[in-house]
Amino acid sequence: MSESSVAQQGAQKVEAIVVGAGVAGLFQVNRLREMGVKVHGIEAGSGVGGTWYWNRYPGARFDSQGEIYQYWFDEQLYKSWKPSERFPAQPETEKWLNYVADKLDLKKEYSFGTKVESAKFNESTGRWTVQTDQGETFDTQFFITCCGMLSAPLTEMFPGQNTFKGQLVHTARWPKEGVDYKGKRVAVVGIGATGIQVIQTIAPDVDHLTVYVRTPQYITPMRNPKYTEADNKQLHARFEELKKQCHTSFAGFDYDLDNGSWHDATHEQRQAVYERLWQDGSLSLWLAAYPEIFSVQEASDDISNFVRAKMRARLKNDPKLCDLLIPKDYGFGTHRVPLETKYLEVYLQPNVDTVDVKKTPIVGITPKGIKTSDGTELEFDVIILATGFDAGSGALTRINIEGRGGRKLKEDWGKDIRTTMGLQVHGYPNLFTTAAPLAPSAALCNMTTCLQQQAGWIADTIGYMRDKGLKVMEPTKATEDAWVQHHDDIANATLLTKTDSWYMGSNVPGKPRRLLSYAGGVHTYKKACEDVIASGYKGFELA
Repeated sequence: MSESSVAQQGAQKVEAIVVGAGVAGLFQVNRLREMGVKVHGIEAGSGVGGTWYWNRYPGARFDSQGEIYQYWFDEQLYKSWKPSERFPAQPETEKWLNYVADKLDLKKEYSFGTKVESAKFNESTGRWTVQTDQGETFDTQFFITCCGMLSAPLTEMFPGQNTFKGQLVHTARWPKEGVDYKGKRVAVVGIGATGIQVIQTIAPDVDHLTVYVRTPQYITPMRNPKYTEADNKQLHARFEELKKQCHTSFAGFDYDLDNGSWHDATHEQRQAVYERLWQDGSLSLWLAAYPEIFSVQEASDDISNFVRAKMRARLKNDPKLCDLLIPKDYGFGTHRVPLETKYLEVYLQPNVDTVDVKKTPIVGITPKGIKTSDGTELEFDVIILATGFDAGSGALTRINIEGRGGRKLKEDWGKDIRTTMGLQVHGYPNLFTTAAPLAPSAALCNMTTCLQQQAGWIADTIGYMRDKGLKVMEPTKATEDAWVQHHDDIANATLLTKTDSWYMGSNVPGKPRRLLSYAGGVHTYKKACEDVIASGYKGFELA
């Protein structure tokens, strides 16, 4: 008897397994359950929240405004939650997702504290066998991953990490009980969006802070007013308007690229647009200035110089700090743009030092601290790794996923990262994905907008299959080839592909190079998904 048939004998039979209890997973389980689908959720954490469960480091908070980082399927659910500020912090967001899960009674559908170890497609039954680290086995028709695009942290970065005598922690695995860094000698490795939030938050409380800097980041200052009862009432009254804006804009936000063409504007007009969006204190400078900043070098240089000047002024024109912290070799918006609050000013504090790891890379962690290639060893009480993620693909390649003919997703994506619209993968029937590569949700989107759209499409598709008595669905190779080509054509017309960042997989050695996120816009992508349904799933094999 085969291994899979033995596993299936003791398996719990369901129609759908959903992996993850974050924004996408909760929405997916709720939609499927409403349709009468026998669905079960599996979550590695001890509770709901996804990103907002795991990332509880100091300073973790939204960079989408609270009123649009929301579910749109239930107006009363929307209006019954009142954000306390424009960009709520992690504890409030985790509380919100628990509120949603309790309101919809979703927790009973989940196995918490459980990791999916393997998922194997059985060609004779057209079903998946899913096994967990708790010894559970599920026999399911649909295997749906809602794992998040930044959920596979790069934790084992340096030799000797486990020899360190102090406390070493990765930001995405921050302990619930917290870390005592007050009055301590602290190192932060990495200055991406997460590192920036940590640095600006802990700097006032540590004895001494050393920041290990590799890639400098453009920044935009966050404007984060507290919300009053009147503010929330006004925002709640705009529910339909905000919902429509988020579903029709380029990046799923309530602002859009509506300032006309960069080419048609004068220098003064452009500067006025930049200044207005800079003062707005959101991601609008990045995602609502001019479309040309993503594709025209002259436009990219123009907005980049605007931001560089702002950064130089805040760094008091200190030549060493400006050289270290202001990007020179890539344009504003071609990497993720972090929002910050007095981050740059941290480097002006007398108890803050920097190490340029491009000049002197970290060679290892020692029992006392961090050693760099020049032989310098600095001693610390606490080391914080803000070293990022294996984005988009990592959450899935860490599960042993086997499709038709024993093909393995880790091996396939180790050669070439390909999907059909970030929703399915050729060779893996009935595997549905959210926040996977080659869709806007992999990076270039207000996540709640894109994740709901994808999970909604998956639910509609499963509904279609049930209505038609269909059991198996898979994109054809030709369909996947066409989507990959379309994705690449758009990506290669931008400046995003001309630089190295996690957007391109550059932060993971050996990862195939491809823009992880679809760059054609949320509205364009949504229309493409709707066209697939309207065509009766042309280009997909259904049986």
